[in-house]
Amino acid sequence: MTDRVLIADDEPNIVVSLSFMLKREGYEVLVAPDGTQALAMIRGERPRLVLLDAAMPGMSGFEVCEAVRADPELSGIRILMLTAKGRDTDIARGMGAGADAYVTKPFSTRDLIVRIREMLA
Repeated sequence: MTDRVLIADDEPNIVVSLSFMLKREGYEVLVAPDGTQALAMIRGERPRLVLLDAAMPGMSGFEVCEAVRADPELSGIRILMLTAKGRDTDIARGMGAGADAYVTKPFSTRDLIVRIREMLA
């Protein structure tokens, strides 16, 4: 079975490059352009991993993360915050919201793929 990964980001360039990279690695890719759609897709599609931007229209990535962690049925879903918000307070907020990992933009695609593989292993 192919692992399903949701990219929740409102930046088209990021979505295109991440989609290409993940599909090349053999993952099934879902995309949500805002936090509200991301949460709906997480509930409906049950991806194994969510790459979640902190700053999105609708709900922020932090709010999406908190909502997922508050739902026991979604407890197995891994969340990697992938965001430009790199201050210590942002990282603490993301980890406090329940993220499994926090990566700041710009990021190394090679390092990110290694991290994704580890999280899905």
